[in-house]
Amino acid sequence: MEVWNKIFAYITFRKPEAGAPTSFNLKVMHGINKVSILMFLFGLIVLIIKWIT
Repeated sequence: MEVWNKIFAYITFRKPEAGAPTSFNLKVMHGINKVSILMFLFGLIVLIIKWIT
């Protein structure tokens, strides 16, 4: 369950952990990763809906 909590916290734009390094490049990289994860989930939902109907 801890893995799912970390994934959910990552996707919902919560604060990073206390010891995590912060830099502009790292923040941009995480932002791009979040967008790509959300696009993948949206595409997966669309494919499932098309498969069901």
